[in-house]
Order: sequence, then C-alpha cells, then structure tokens
Amino acid sequence: MRWPASLQARLGLSLGVGLTVLWLLAATVTAVIVRDELDEVFDSALRETAERILPLAVTDIVGREDQGITQRLAPIREHNEFFTYLVRDAEGRILLQSHAADPAVFPPWDGPGFRQTATHRLYSDAALQDTIRITVAEPQAHRMSVAREIQMGLGLPLLVVLPVALAAIVLAVRFSLHPLRRFRARLEARGARDLSAVPASDLPTEIGPLAATLNGLLARLRDAFEAERSFAANAAHELRTPLAGAIAQAQRLRAETSDPATDARAAEIEATLKRLTRLSERLMQLARAEGGRLRMDRSADLKAIARVLVDDLERTGAEGRIALALPRTAVMSDIDPDAFAILCRNLMENALRHGAENTTVDVTLTADGLLSVANDGPVLPRDTLDRLTARFERANASTDGSGLGLAIVAAIAERIGSSLVLKSPRPGGFSGFEASLRLPTDDLGSGVGGDA
Repeated sequence: MRWPASLQARLGLSLGVGLTVLWLLAATVTAVIVRDELDEVFDSALRETAERILPLAVTDIVGREDQGITQRLAPIREHNEFFTYLVRDAEGRILLQSHAADPAVFPPWDGPGFRQTATHRLYSDAALQDTIRITVAEPQAHRMSVAREIQMGLGLPLLVVLPVALAAIVLAVRFSLHPLRRFRARLEARGARDLSAVPASDLPTEIGPLAATLNGLLARLRDAFEAERSFAANAAHELRTPLAGAIAQAQRLRAETSDPATDARAAEIEATLKRLTRLSERLMQLARAEGGRLRMDRSADLKAIARVLVDDLERTGAEGRIALALPRTAVMSDIDPDAFAILCRNLMENALRHGAENTTVDVTLTADGLLSVANDGPVLPRDTLDRLTARFERANASTDGSGLGLAIVAAIAERIGSSLVLKSPRPGGFSGFEASLRLPTDDLGSGVGGDA
C-alpha cells in the first residue's frame, strides 16, 4: 500500500490502524484470560455439584429397601440441564442418575478428579470407601457457547467504538493541523513581491522551527532585493548630476565651436548622454515600482493627474497628438499618485515614440478605473507582444527608447493586483497597438488587491 502524501492522512491512518490493532489485541488477550477464568469457574461448579450431590446420594442409596436398582430423578419442570451426573457402585452399576444423563458419555471409573473427553468435561468423586462413586459431566459445547457470547460481547462494541474512535482521531488530527493550514493560507495569499515575515506564533513546536527558517529565508531574500533596488535607485540618482553636467558641457562645446565635425561629434555626445539620462530615470522608476508602497491610506482623483501629464507632454513636443477622454465624475483611487503618474506617462511616451508619426494617441480613463492608451502603427505579432514587458525589450531595435517603459508599467500593475493587457491591432481597428490595465477605485471598494 502506498503511503499517503498528506500529513493529515498519514497521522489519521497510522493512529487509526495502531488503535485498531491495539484494541483487537487487547480484546483477544481479554478473551483468552476470560476463557481461562471461565474454565476455573465451571470446574469449580463441577466439583461443588459433585460434593453437594454425593452426600445426598449416599443417604438415599443406603436407605433404600431394594439395593442395586437404578433410580432416575424426574425433573420438577422442563429445563436445560447443563450438568448431568451418574452415581455408580464399585461394580459400575448405575444407582442414581439425573433425568438428562446419558450413560454413554460417562467413561469407566478411573479414580477421582477431573477428566475430559471429546465432548464433555467431567469430575469424579467417591464415598464409603470408594463403594459409591459420582461423576458429573458438563458438555464442552456449553463452555464454548458461553465463551463465544463473551467474545461477541467484547467484539461487537468495537464495531461501534472503532468507527467513532477513528472519526474522533480524524477530527483531532484536523483540528491539530489547523494552525498549519492557516500558515499555508497566509503563504498562498502572498503576492509575488511580498517577502515580509509570515506570522507563525500559533504553530506547534514541531513546525515552528520550519516556519522560523522560512521567515529567515524571506528576510534574506528581502534584504537582497532591497539591496538590488537600492543600488539601482542610488546609482541612477547619483548619475543625474554628472550627466546633467556632461550634457551642459556638450551643449557649451557646440555653442563655442565653429568646426562642423566637432559640432556633429558634440551633438552625438549630447544625444547619447540624454539617452543615458532617460535610462537612469527609468531605472529609478523601476526601483520605485518594485520596492515602494503603491497603495495609500487615502484616495486621490486620477483625472487631475492625467490632465497634468498630458499638458506636460504637449509642452515638450507632443502638442495636439494626445486625445484624452475622461469621465464626468471623479475617478477616486488609493493608488499612489506618483505611481499612477509613472505608469501613465510611460504608456503615453511609449505610444508617442513607437506609434505612427503625426497620428493621435488615444488615452482613455473610465469611471471604473480602466486606463487604456492606443496608437496607430503596424500590427505586432503575438510572440512580440508576449515579450514586450520584459526588461530592455523593444518591438523594434532601431527605435529610440530604454526598453523599460512597459516593464515598469507591468511591475506597477502586478504590485496593485492588476495586469497589463497588450493588444495589436487595437480594438475596433486593423492596425495599431493598445495597452490597458484596471486601476483600483473607490467605486469598486478597492476590489483590486495589492500591497498596502
């Protein structure tokens, strides 16, 4: 038999089987002991019967007028006679017998004491110098019948007690493992990036060290991820000042030189430094998306943030290219406004950069928190869409960009319990691209889960 994989099943099965075996063993030993005691009781009854009847038989036989005749005692009423007896003289003649006695079952006299045949247990005794002899017989079937009744009395309750005991064992094991199931439920409820310690104060002492080891591992992983995110954020932050200085020097060099080759080289250096600046900003945003708190204790109107972002992008060269559609009512959400600004700006910049030139980017925010950004452009194959949310992945390697925009948006979506949906062609069209995700809103009771 294959051992169950479940700890609860193993404990229930092992305890149930062990208890059943022990009870059966105890019942068997008890039956054997009772059988021995029963034999002693019946042997004592045989002897007592012989010793009580023999004096009466002697008195009756000695006082008879006619000696040597057989007298059979008639029963007072019909009943089962388990003890039968014969009284015989020294020559073996039957002088007195019980009404149900069968002389055939009584062996020849061979002295006082206990005897046993295939069918009966017998006790013999004698009086008057061994001239009057009595033998009392009890059928072996009677003793066996009584022994079976006792065994049934011991065994039948087990048929009721054992199932009840097994059910009690299962319930006790299930109740005892309830803290372990709670611990497992807490682990299953964790998000992919939630590495905080799992409460384990209510676990049994046998499981406690395992939970402590797991929490220790989570703490080490959390420290490692924090160190990685901190390094990326700090490195990107520290790069901003020297990059800004280098860009200023490149711009100054372009302003002071009259050599076309030098001006072109300085322009190339300036463009490269600006790309590096954008990359450092994206790295800081990614560290913020992966490690910061993205759900707040208060709600803010996302409509106002979306308008500010669109106005800012239009001032920096996208004037007239963004069509913003907002609901009439406020879109209240507990998502961190900075996080919403990061994901919304990345989606819009991604659409402006990779969409068809001089076409409109449609940005829509609905009252129930659905944010979608769509642009015109060539249709992207499914395998390309599947890998766009990976870090440093671009649909077209020749286009400008860090390859982190959609990775940042996907990280924020995962942290707030949503998911980034990419479609190409855009819904209702034959070309283009759309990115959408559902944001937590107060109208939904913050139904989209996330870390707080």
